[in-house]
Amino acid sequence: MAFGRNMQTNNRRSSSYCLKTTILVFVALCFVGIWMLSSLNIVPVDLSYLVPKSEFKDKFSMPFGDKLGSDNDGLASGDAKNTENTVRYKSESESDKTIEKLVEKSKKGSLAKGNDDLDDTFDDTSRSVDGEDAMTEEKLKESENEVERLESEKKAEQNEKSDGDGSQKEKSEVFPSGDQSELLKETNGQNGAWSTQAVESKNEEEVQASASSKGQKVSYSWKLCNTTARADYIPCLDNVAAIKKLRSTKHYEHRERHCPEQAPTCLVPLPVGYKQPIEWSRSRDKVWYNNVPHTKLVEYKGHQNWVKVSGEHLIFPGGGTQFKHGALHYIDFVQESLPDIAWGKRSRVILDVGCGVASFGGYLFERDVLTMSFAPKDEHEAQVQFALERGIPAILAVMGTKRLPFPSKVFDVVHCARCRVPWHIEGGMLLLELNRLLRPGGYFVWSATPVYQKLPEDVGIWQAMSELTRSICWEMVAKRKDKVNNVGLAIYRKPSDNSCYDKRTKENPPLCQELDDPDAAWNVPLQACMHRLPVYSSSRGVQWPDEWPLRLEKTPYWFNSSQIGVYGKPAPQDFAADYEHWKHVVSRSYLNGMGINWSAVRNVMDMRSIYGGFAAALRDMKVWVMNIVSIDAPDTLPIIYERGLFGMYHDWCESFSTYPRTYDLLHADHLFSKLKKRCQLMPVIVEVDRILRPGGNFIVRDNVGTISEIENLAKSLHWEIRLTYSKDNEGLLYAQKSMWRPTDVETTTL
Repeated sequence: MAFGRNMQTNNRRSSSYCLKTTILVFVALCFVGIWMLSSLNIVPVDLSYLVPKSEFKDKFSMPFGDKLGSDNDGLASGDAKNTENTVRYKSESESDKTIEKLVEKSKKGSLAKGNDDLDDTFDDTSRSVDGEDAMTEEKLKESENEVERLESEKKAEQNEKSDGDGSQKEKSEVFPSGDQSELLKETNGQNGAWSTQAVESKNEEEVQASASSKGQKVSYSWKLCNTTARADYIPCLDNVAAIKKLRSTKHYEHRERHCPEQAPTCLVPLPVGYKQPIEWSRSRDKVWYNNVPHTKLVEYKGHQNWVKVSGEHLIFPGGGTQFKHGALHYIDFVQESLPDIAWGKRSRVILDVGCGVASFGGYLFERDVLTMSFAPKDEHEAQVQFALERGIPAILAVMGTKRLPFPSKVFDVVHCARCRVPWHIEGGMLLLELNRLLRPGGYFVWSATPVYQKLPEDVGIWQAMSELTRSICWEMVAKRKDKVNNVGLAIYRKPSDNSCYDKRTKENPPLCQELDDPDAAWNVPLQACMHRLPVYSSSRGVQWPDEWPLRLEKTPYWFNSSQIGVYGKPAPQDFAADYEHWKHVVSRSYLNGMGINWSAVRNVMDMRSIYGGFAAALRDMKVWVMNIVSIDAPDTLPIIYERGLFGMYHDWCESFSTYPRTYDLLHADHLFSKLKKRCQLMPVIVEVDRILRPGGNFIVRDNVGTISEIENLAKSLHWEIRLTYSKDNEGLLYAQKSMWRPTDVETTTL
């Protein structure tokens, strides 16, 4: 009985204990559930509460650059029309930090509120614990999914960043925004107030349409060119088949351009032992012998201090035929003979005819003078190639039967030192070509044996030149002999107006017809006539440009607001906006944001220049820029010369008149998309490969489709793609040429 009573008592105590335990467990579960709910309510499922949509989008996209002096103005518009931006490498954005914080806090559960908040939560007895638990699990899954998505996006962004060059900075410009971007979009068919070389050149045949490069295969099979010129192959000057068909070579026709009907698609080999060129300014004095392994000039001109061989280098003492004791002494001698020349102030852009190895132009850099040197590809083997390897501007050209590829009235000084040109023959036709190129009031410096020697031949040439220069109204303003070099020179001045022309008793040489365009220069035959000088105050050539460097930034005086510029604005505004645009691009992107080693850059070419803004923006760098104005583009080359810069006309459907491996950087702004309308893209890129040095830089701005084609070609050439970038169908490509050459050789000899 006692045992039975104890059993009943124990049962009652056990039931009471279980009830208390159950209540405690239930309350604990409630605490846990409410605590989890309280924590979860702060986890951002909808990220729009943390970052506004427009801001969120911008933080995940690479800035395309903005107006000079602002930070991303106008980029975060929140416009749903904004298209996706792509870039090969990016900088770390604030979004990285936002994602990291979200992930970290979610993992640790540290977003829960403090004790006061927990107490308030537990006071809410009206909630259903079961419902809260269900909602908690659902929201937890959503939050985990959102965190996973953000983590994956961050990893993808980091992968993109690792593919590129880490030197890109957040403020680096790639494409300008706002008003700056308008400069990239020319009006269709808009040439502004300027005609084109294709129109101006009266004997220029109508441009032939060729198949576009659409549908080209991504894979290419490259071979080396099979030519007698081998590593020095220049397609338009080494066209042996065309040269053999010439009826005459009396006027140096065999030294002129004769481009093959089909542009080459083979690659030029490298010289054996080729090395990266020596940097400027040491390169002015010596270059690697293996890069230009030619010794004929050493044999012909070594005694005149042109060039010598020393070990693995070619040494350039700075001499020339007329300045054996150095170019600087000769340059000063010219200045002393005529102080009005004022090197680097009044005289900024000059033409050096028959330049040799271009030491004259090379040392004129010390006087702030830019020299366009030229000589033919002749028995003076590789003289222009030596000049370019030294970092001195030069092109291959000859005074033969056609006009030189420059506009009229652009050179401040023309120089000839024993240039071996018979100025006085055939009605003075060659000297009249210099007259076309020389500015009104400009100077012709002639240093040759007829000036100071008394041999019968020299005396006869001097008499003929004296008669010719008087007949074209050139005034001899100085004649002097240099006792150090034992040479002499004569300096002539071109008239500034037509008064002398009108007073001539004999019209020999005659004036050119009024309809003859002196600026037409592409494949135009020479004529033995003179063009009248401009008379109206608003005409180009009436006023001498401001002294250097003021002329660089000044709007040409002949511009007026009634003229429409290339980009569709009034010409003065167009000019100013172009300059601001390129200063912005160069300073924010090219110099600081792309990782270009500018210490290794000397010879630069702007393959499609408009007003010379790109070259002007590089004025403080130790580079020179060859500005190319395409023959089918608005003829803005005279504007470039007015600024104290230089350049020439060219048709990129043909090979350029230079040796292989002569430029350190090629820049092309919306060139190739326009060019594809007339010729195939592949041969043009082959030409780019020919003239760009190994290790050289190639910057292209164009539409996305064209950029993609060029990128495929560059990759097939084993170039390093340093950067690709796109927005709104506009793209940027920066590639670097490698030393790679194919092993197979073409079977057909060119």
